[in-house]
Amino acid sequence: MGLPMSDPTAWATAMNNLGMAPMGMTGQPLLPDFDPALGMMTGIPPINPMMPGLGIVPPPIPPDMPAVKEIIHCKSCTLFPPNPHLPPPATRERPPGCKTVFVGGLPENGTEQIIMEVFEQCGEVIAIRKSKKNFCHIRFAEEFMVDKALYLSGYRIRLGSSTDKKDTGRLHVDFAQARDDLYEWECKQRMLAREERHRRRLEEERFRPPSPPPVVHYSDHECSVVAEKLKDDTKFLEAIQTLLTWIERGEVNRRTANNFYSMIQSANSHIRRLVNEKAAHEKEMEEAKEKFKLALSGILVQFEQIVAVYHSASKQKAWDHFTKAQRKNISVWCKQAEEIRNIHNDELMGIRREEEMEMSDEEIEDPSEMKETEESALVSQVEALKEENDSLRWQLDAYRNEVELLKQEQGKASRDEDTTKEQQMKLLQQALQGMQKHLLKVQDEYKKREAELEKVREDKLKIETLLENLKEQQSIADEEDKERDATDCQGNESSTSRVCACSQEKECPVEKSLSNSPVKSEREVLLVGIISTFLHVHPFGASIEYICSYLQRLDSKICTAEVEVLMTRLQNTFRQELSGVGASLEKRWKFCGFDGLKMT
Repeated sequence: MGLPMSDPTAWATAMNNLGMAPMGMTGQPLLPDFDPALGMMTGIPPINPMMPGLGIVPPPIPPDMPAVKEIIHCKSCTLFPPNPHLPPPATRERPPGCKTVFVGGLPENGTEQIIMEVFEQCGEVIAIRKSKKNFCHIRFAEEFMVDKALYLSGYRIRLGSSTDKKDTGRLHVDFAQARDDLYEWECKQRMLAREERHRRRLEEERFRPPSPPPVVHYSDHECSVVAEKLKDDTKFLEAIQTLLTWIERGEVNRRTANNFYSMIQSANSHIRRLVNEKAAHEKEMEEAKEKFKLALSGILVQFEQIVAVYHSASKQKAWDHFTKAQRKNISVWCKQAEEIRNIHNDELMGIRREEEMEMSDEEIEDPSEMKETEESALVSQVEALKEENDSLRWQLDAYRNEVELLKQEQGKASRDEDTTKEQQMKLLQQALQGMQKHLLKVQDEYKKREAELEKVREDKLKIETLLENLKEQQSIADEEDKERDATDCQGNESSTSRVCACSQEKECPVEKSLSNSPVKSEREVLLVGIISTFLHVHPFGASIEYICSYLQRLDSKICTAEVEVLMTRLQNTFRQELSGVGASLEKRWKFCGFDGLKMT
């Protein structure tokens, strides 16, 4: 009885790929020209079972395409593929060096010959350990054969054409952990480690510097050769090492003392050659330093010109015509150029300081040459002062740029309030402490002025009593003698006018001092203290808008006109100056309280 086949050619091709003769169910060969000894058809070249598509393991399949397994026919059994829609069978973690597989779900009537017939197509089988409970362990010769055996996991096996349960089963192939596999794997790892150590040892020996050549023994001939080498600059180092070895070996005796003395004398004469060589190298080094200094100064000049171009482009005349991105790029380039210029300038200053230190050392060592080097020292000092002036000018430009950046970042100041609160609190505390001291001083002055007013009032009362007495005397004198009264009245009036003038002169300075005080309220005193602290932190001054923006953070009711009027009243504390050139001209207020204290 035969089974119907839709395509006998495909069935025969699958059996041929397994290296088996394609047989029908009746036992008749389907392909008469099949060579069972070769496991391939006549006319086809030899096939490697590891070639993709020709072994049991199919070629790599794309992940988006489902794997399709075919029916496998053996001599005494048939393997039917599992349902392609089911998930792949689960496997355990692969042990290191695994060559043994566990095969479960075997038929009860399955024998070792049938197992060998099925799994020998995966590779050379070394041993089969079969159990009575329908499973076995198969050990292959190589590790890659295990992957081929795992391909058969999930296949249904049927012995012959029988449908009995004892002749059917579902194969489950999984990795097995065997001591022999682990031992062979460990041996292989140890062998690889030995090879790696050997390779590293060869690498180290290849990169190791060669050992010095052995030193020859002393003889008269070798002594003459070494003496000639000592006179040659190219061979001096080799000869001096040989001489040192001979002396340390104890080759010096009465017979050879003269020879060794002549060689030592040759080594001593080599010192003068070394000194001359050193002087030549020092001269070359000085020339190289001079060239480097000149080149560096030229580079600095070019940097100055580039920075000047950036600064001129940053002025309002040209700045307004650039786009926002172009302005940003110009400002970034300007900062980078200034940083590089400052680095090169510091390097040049360091070289000149070293030269000045060397010159000062030479002056200490050679006091007779001090007069000759005074002019050069003065010139170097003038150059140093020029460089310091340039560096200060650059720093001033940097401070100006910082002030401009601060003006631009006023809109962003609200984001940085959290970070600046502590600094503002410290500044306010310092300002309040200063204001408290100032208030104490004002209170002391107020008490002194009150004491002076009381004295003036007492003097005034005394003068009024004197006037009353004089009036009484005048009335008595008028009654006694009218002519004398007239003369006396004129004298008294002149005296009273003098006394009144004196009293008025005493009262006026106090009233003027009180009426002309520039600070009229405690609020203005607080403003003066806070502005003084703010300008003390900004030694180069600040504009009235910058000062008012800082004060308006503390009190939004403060206006610019009020602050400017208060600062103009305190001329000994604040001073207004003009800074900048041309379009960048602006007015800045500076704190001059210390100078005003000295003047008052």
